[in-house]
Amino acid sequence: QVQLVESGGGLVQAGGSLRLSCAASGRTFSRLAVGWFRQAPRKEREFVAAVSWSGDSTYYADSVKGRFTISRDIAKNTVALQMNSLKAEDTAVYYCAAGLTSVVVTPREYDYWGQGTQVTVSS
Repeated sequence: QVQLVESGGGLVQAGGSLRLSCAASGRTFSRLAVGWFRQAPRKEREFVAAVSWSGDSTYYADSVKGRFTISRDIAKNTVALQMNSLKAEDTAVYYCAAGLTSVVVTPREYDYWGQGTQVTVSS
């Protein structure tokens, strides 16, 4: 069993930065791909970024490419999402997810989810 806990959300002005962290427990976490998803009010959950189990491969939604960076610290069992140049449309609850999958953009491919952390960007 894997448990995920997100942190680092908050309120920031447009153009600012936040760093989200996903801390995991469970021995199998190091073998799982990890993704970040977000869900805004009245919208479906959407893919943001993902990293392979090894940390060698990363994936980004077009909307965040060049602004967000996902990274993985295998020794510490954490995955971070550095978010720069934030926009009002980035406002959402951000979720960390983990799964034994290579189809990283689809929520149903992930087996484990965190409780989410709110990110609010004021314009």
